[in-house]
Amino acid sequence: MQYGSVFQKGIFEGQVVIVTGGGSGIGRCTAHELAYLGATVAVVGRNAEKLEVVRREITDDGGRASAHICDIRDEAAVIAAVDSILQQHGRIDGLVNNAGGQYRAELRSISTKGFEAVVRNNLTGGFIFMREVYNRWMEANGGAIVNMIADIWNGWPNFAHSAAARGGMHTLTESASCEWASAGVRVNSVAPGAIASSGLDTYEPKDREFLRNEVAPEIPMQRFGTEAEVSAAIVYLLSPAASFITGSCIRIDGGAPNARRLWWKLKPAQHNEPFNGFHRATAPDVLSVSTQR
Repeated sequence: MQYGSVFQKGIFEGQVVIVTGGGSGIGRCTAHELAYLGATVAVVGRNAEKLEVVRREITDDGGRASAHICDIRDEAAVIAAVDSILQQHGRIDGLVNNAGGQYRAELRSISTKGFEAVVRNNLTGGFIFMREVYNRWMEANGGAIVNMIADIWNGWPNFAHSAAARGGMHTLTESASCEWASAGVRVNSVAPGAIASSGLDTYEPKDREFLRNEVAPEIPMQRFGTEAEVSAAIVYLLSPAASFITGSCIRIDGGAPNARRLWWKLKPAQHNEPFNGFHRATAPDVLSVSTQR
C-alpha cells in the first residue's frame, strides 16, 4: 500500500524537507506524505529508535529519508542537525516545525520550571530551528516553513503554558513572514484541534476519560480529526499552490472555536467522513474501543 495523498505525486521531487518531531504522530504522517510526493525527508527527534522506524518505513515504501537525533531545545544540537542535513543532502527547501508537547494542568498548579519547559519546547525550539535553517540556507535560496500551533483561539484553559507558547509561535510566524519575504521564504502555520494521534497517549491516566468522553461532543463536527487531515494542510502550505500565501494560519479543528453553548446547541453531524490517507496510521490507545470497556 502507498500513502493516499490528494496531491500530485512528484510535486516535491528534488526537494529536501525537515520534519521535527518526525518519529511519531502528525510528524510521522507528514514525513510519509512528503516522501510519497517525492521529497527527501529529514526526520528529526530525540528518540533514535522511533526515528529509525519511520526512516525504514519510508524507504520500505519506496521513498527517501534520513534520521537525525536532536533535542530542538538545545541550540548547539539544532545547529549540528541542520549542518548534518546540509552536508548529507546539500539543500533544505522546507521546514515543518512540528516537535512539541504539553500536559494538562490548572494554571495555578504549573511551576515556573514546568511553564518554561513547555514554552521552550513549543516556541523557543521552533524559533531556533527557523533561524538556523534561514541563516544557513533559505536566505540565499528561498524556501517554505510551516509552524505547528494549536486551537488556542479564545484561550486554552488547563493548557495555559502551551497556549502562551503557541500564541507566541503564531505571532512569530507572522513576523518572520514579513522579514523573510524578500528572500523568497514563506512562513505559515497550522492550528490542529482535537486530533486522533499517538500524542493523546502521552497524557496521564487521569486525563484519559476527559479525552474519550468530553472532547468530541464539544466540536461541531462531533469527532476527532485525523493525522492525514493535518498533514494535507501542511503539504498544501509547502507546495507551489501556496506560493502567494505567507503569514497565514490554517485551522484544522472541526469548527471547535466557533461553538458557543449560549448561542447554539450542537447537533449530531452528518455527511462528514474523516480523511484517512495515511496507510500506516493506527488509532491512539486512549480512543480505542477496548480501553473504554
